[in-house]
This record gives sequence, structure tokens and C-alpha cells, in this order.
Amino acid sequence: MKYVFGPVNSRRLGISQGIDLVPPKICNFNCIYCEIGATTTLTCTRKEYIPLPALLAEIDTVLADRELLAHLDVFTITASGEPTLHSGIGQVIRYLKGKSDKPVVVLTNGSLLYLPEVRHDLLEADIVIPSLDSAREESYRRINRPAACSPLAELIEGLITFRQEFSGKFWLEILLVSKINDSPEDIAALVAAVQKIRPDKVQLNTVARPPLESFAKPLTQVELEAVARQLPGPVEILVDFTTREREKFRNLSEDEIIEMLKRRPCTSNDVSEALNLDPDTTQIILQQLAASGRIIETNHHDKRYYQTNR
Repeated sequence: MKYVFGPVNSRRLGISQGIDLVPPKICNFNCIYCEIGATTTLTCTRKEYIPLPALLAEIDTVLADRELLAHLDVFTITASGEPTLHSGIGQVIRYLKGKSDKPVVVLTNGSLLYLPEVRHDLLEADIVIPSLDSAREESYRRINRPAACSPLAELIEGLITFRQEFSGKFWLEILLVSKINDSPEDIAALVAAVQKIRPDKVQLNTVARPPLESFAKPLTQVELEAVARQLPGPVEILVDFTTREREKFRNLSEDEIIEMLKRRPCTSNDVSEALNLDPDTTQIILQQLAASGRIIETNHHDKRYYQTNR
């Protein structure tokens, strides 16, 4: 399948079936930490980037697999870009809600929530996880490198308004990059913004996988904990995925592993955990794929990552 991927083990959502609404790399941000790669189309234009019938046909394939559905925790709507740019996102959410009792999660940069039609599209989701990496204009432009059509003031106002309208779970993700958006002034601005937005919880994150820009460096655990103590409300620090006990190892083809690596760089352990594969077998397959040139190896903070050529 081209647009529906997984299921994968998500460190915060459980067993997740992903739905990719926008092809690489159409976005209104060009974040320095992005693990998918540089934005090729920087836009705020909403349209049907992937034909809705094709998306729904692949969703139907998943819905027809009762064994797979029994093991799923959530459907996660995401994109190799920004999912709310797809004008049919509301229809996809409603389709899933009408066909399944599994929760629907939306991952978004939140920048289009100032638009009433985007807020309306997301109202039937169960969990919405928008981002706010900076509440200061200078840092916002340094870390997210937004399109001119995505001003910070409208982003924050959209988050506040959507929180008031939305009855589901609202988790706000903040990703900090060392010496980019972690100054005392940055943290104070984020504290003030979070107080106004009032999310159910804040998910605090930092650079973990190979980023788009080599100067995008992570904060330490100690530094993240210090920030977490300043933020209002419940704060969760997103750490490395802890494995669930496997029921059984799955046998997947090399192509399925490559499809995962197209979306983001992964370690051998990431692939093993996400796809429920035997660790030794996973390492052998990855080495074979690297030797054949189908994937490449990179090192980032003393970890070996595998990815496709961008």
C-alpha cells in the first residue's frame, strides 16, 4: 500500500496504523530537525494532494483484516509533510469513525488551526497532537522556518481556539533544539503560551534521529527535566520506546522495511521494535540491504541509523 503503513509500535500511542495524507515533502514548515528531509513544496494551500478514493480504498483493506484490527490500538493520521494541508482530512477522520471503534489520532504542526475549516475537520478525532516549538518570533523562524503564510501569532491563537472547541484529548508537543529555542527567554514564552492554550498535557521532546540540519543538536535528559519543571500542567518527556512483550515475531518482506525507512531514519532496534521482527534477523536484513545499495548507513550520536537515499 502507498498511503497506509504499519502497523508500528508507537512509543506514545501503542500499536498504530499510520495513514499518510500528503506525499513528501509538502509542508508549510521546513524544520531544522525534520527526520524526513527538506521541504520541497513550501505552501499553505489546502487541496486533495492524494486522491481521496485511493486513500479510502487502502483504509478499506485494513478494515477488512479482522486479525490486524484486533491488535490495533489507534489509527494515526500523519503525513510526509503537514496532514492538515489535505483538504479531505475531515472526511478521512469521519470515515474511520464510521467504520471502526479504534481511536483516531492526528499529528499536526498546528499552524493551520487558525482556519475555522481546519478546526472543524479535526473535531471528530479522538486525540489531536499539535506542536509548538517556540512562542518567540525569532526562534520560531529559526527552528520551523515557516512559509510566509504561517505567522506565529495565528498559530498560537489557533491552538487556543481549537482547545476551547475540541472535546477530545489535546496533547501539545514541544521539541527543543540546543541553542536554538531553549534560552530562558524561549522557555518563559513557552510557559506563557501553554498557560493560555491549556492542553491536557505537554509532551516534551528533543532531537533523537538524524535531523535535516547537522547543527540541530539535542538537549540532555537533565536539561529536558529542568524545562519540564517550569512548564504548567502535566508534562511527559518523550523517551526511547520501551518494548511491549511480543506475542510472536512477524515475517516481513524487505520492501516493507524499506517503506518504513522512507519515512524516517531508524536504528536496527527501531525496525525490530516497530515491525515486531526478530532483532538478529532484522540486523542481517538491514546489512544485506545496505550492501546492495538499497539503503544507506549513517551515524548520529554514536548510533547507527539506516535510511533510504533522499
